Amino acid sequence: MQKITRKHLRPFLEKYATDVVVLEIGGGRVHGNHSYEDLFPNRHTFDLDSKRMPDTVGDAHNLPFEDNSFKFILCTEVLEHLHTPHQAISEMKRVLQPGGTLILTTRFVYPIHDAPHDYFRFTKYGLEHLFSAWKITELIPECSTLSSVGALLQRVGFQTDVRGGKFTKAIIYFLAYLFDKLQWIVIKEYGDIKKSEVNKDIITTGYYMAIKNDL
Repeated sequence: MQKITRKHLRPFLEKYATDVVVLEIGGGRVHGNHSYEDLFPNRHTFDLDSKRMPDTVGDAHNLPFEDNSFKFILCTEVLEHLHTPHQAISEMKRVLQPGGTLILTTRFVYPIHDAPHDYFRFTKYGLEHLFSAWKITELIPECSTLSSVGALLQRVGFQTDVRGGKFTKAIIYFLAYLFDKLQWIVIKEYGDIKKSEVNKDIITTGYYMAIKNDL
């Protein structure tokens, strides 16, 4: 079963495919296979977990690379797992060359995963604050509001045992599929219950960012 969230990630990454040397933070080479290997063939993988067989083992809060070492950094689904995210972001900026690109994805409305190493969730406003010393060129929601409800239902199916077994799970997955298709019924969304500010994608599973080290 395809994850509702995953169908959006690859098309986003395809826009930034490159053959330059890429520092992938939170990446490994387990069994020599990686789903984005074709998009970033010259990855230097970096991860805290040696079992993932990264090129370099280490902590993203203290990157073991010299200043301005890379033109491109890839960091997908990692920021929420960093206990001091602003420190790790500072390290990314340090090792990224001026004018270099950081592609980053992270979670907003999403269940606990990789427990107990799951620390934060980020709104788009929080991300803008964290990256205020950078130039954000793209900041987009991963899923629309009702699609995100579907994604949450899907994760309920993935991460729980329920009464009724497979029958109940089938109902949950059907509802997930249904909500993923229902965004068209929403006419307008607001940033608060008083409806004083029009907003968009008030519930989204996460955000995709393209950021330049320009400032």
